[in-house]
Amino acid sequence: MIPRPPGRAARYLPPLAWLRGYGRDDLAADAVAGVTVAVMLVPQAMAYAALAGMPPVTGLYAATVPLAAYALLGTSGQLAFGPVAIVSLLTASAIGPLADGDPARYAGLAALLALLVGAIHLVLGLARSGGLVNLLSHPVISGFTSAAALVIAGSQLPALLGLQVDTAEGLVATVTAVVRQLGDVSGATAVVGGLALLALLAGRRAPRFVPVPLLVVVAATAAAALLGLADVGVATLGEVPRGLPAPALPPLDAEAAASLVPAALAIAIVSYAEGISVAKAIAARTRGRVEPNQELIASGAANLAAGLFQAFPVAGGFSRTAVNHQAGARTPLASLVTATGVALTALLLTPAFTHLPWTVLAALVIVAALGLIDVAEARHAWRTDRGDGLALTATFVATLLIGVEEGLGLGVAAGIAVLLWRAGRPHVAELGRVEGTAILRNIDRYPTRRDPHVAVLRIDGPLHFASAARVADLLRSLPAERPELRAVVLDASAIPALDVTGADALLRADEDLSSAGVALHLATVRGPLRDVLQRAGSWPQLAARIHPTVSAALDAAGVPVTSPLRAAAPGEQPPDAVL
Repeated sequence: MIPRPPGRAARYLPPLAWLRGYGRDDLAADAVAGVTVAVMLVPQAMAYAALAGMPPVTGLYAATVPLAAYALLGTSGQLAFGPVAIVSLLTASAIGPLADGDPARYAGLAALLALLVGAIHLVLGLARSGGLVNLLSHPVISGFTSAAALVIAGSQLPALLGLQVDTAEGLVATVTAVVRQLGDVSGATAVVGGLALLALLAGRRAPRFVPVPLLVVVAATAAAALLGLADVGVATLGEVPRGLPAPALPPLDAEAAASLVPAALAIAIVSYAEGISVAKAIAARTRGRVEPNQELIASGAANLAAGLFQAFPVAGGFSRTAVNHQAGARTPLASLVTATGVALTALLLTPAFTHLPWTVLAALVIVAALGLIDVAEARHAWRTDRGDGLALTATFVATLLIGVEEGLGLGVAAGIAVLLWRAGRPHVAELGRVEGTAILRNIDRYPTRRDPHVAVLRIDGPLHFASAARVADLLRSLPAERPELRAVVLDASAIPALDVTGADALLRADEDLSSAGVALHLATVRGPLRDVLQRAGSWPQLAARIHPTVSAALDAAGVPVTSPLRAAAPGEQPPDAVL
């Protein structure tokens, strides 16, 4: 657990905080966790590099210096940085159309994309804008992740079956292309890939500390070398460069950079949302503390490092973070141990991957992607709120059928549309009366005696540009619906915010009600709302009919209240919107 930073320097350099009191027990726990994650990360990083359209060895590059950069600046002791499936998919989707089939240009654009993502995160972090990730609601993230997982799995079918399929956009196009070429499937490749797939799926039931992916990679590589699988059509990685690259800037192409900005923004949002969500979830269990803005800075530094070391964009991953936590990680030193383990692999062990079949990497990606599909969340969203269910479904369908970037953009738009729809329809309840006592009950469900001369309404939500017209129309409609009505009491205790549109709407509604012979009284108007009424010029007209309590407003309206306003008794149903 990382304690609260003791000073300004530790705020921007968290090791100054967590190194205080760091002991042997912490070091032992971090070392075990770091080695465990490194064993898991080596094959996973190479598979995600292939998903991104990059040489597998660049996955190792993305899992060394970027991890160290995060460890020095991040505030989560358990978040495991490195290549992740969705970011790799977004990378391939963004760079493929721009690279023109040139591997060198592709690699340069991937590094440039990582630099752009890093710059965006760094600027947002320094501007203290960590809250911007809230533009992505949880249902939108779930819908996008589930659809992207299917796209990821579909994109690996050609490699799994040994097919040469032209790059296809979207799951439907990929599956269609694979079906058309089923006659060209490499039998040996399909068998190896299928066995790897079954082993990985079965291994999901094994304890998390068991390195099933690495065991599958080792077994497949040994089998390919001993049985000469390359001679029967099983494609292997071939020579894998040894060592780590020197830091260097990629070719800076202004036109290409401008074309990559939308993708960089999408990756910046998705990668940060993925990392911060899992980091907060783990922090809640460990009683740790995660600083969102500092996490943006740390992620920015990690992606800048990825761009300088010939890699591609990186993020904090769900599965590796869970393994890191369960293995006992206490501080970011665990990530330094992981980075060291991956670096040693790149320096010493890459020749061992020469005979690794590509189909095994495809199986690794497919199994990881299937773990991202969340059917339970979709059911929960539809059961809880139809607006969230619609946003989730719209994001899922758009991502699946149109494209990952377009699906994400539509998801953000759908989430904002649901928010505005809710904001424009605040919960409005009418307060019933029993023996002169105003109570918070639904008057339709619980029969009460309603005075025909007065209506007591409570608005549960902000009164602003999105909701003002509906509330004003509701108030104006009351005289026509209730001919005997002489007063309306508006309980403002549950109105958290008011803007100039809302203030003007109250003024116009008051004028319309007054012309119909109905007086509008306001009760429990809080200080910030009073300030807005004064600045909007509505105060002079309404001040005489603003009261501290609903009871006082009812007295002023000529309706006696014999006992104070009370809330619903324990066990009673909360009030429902009745207007």
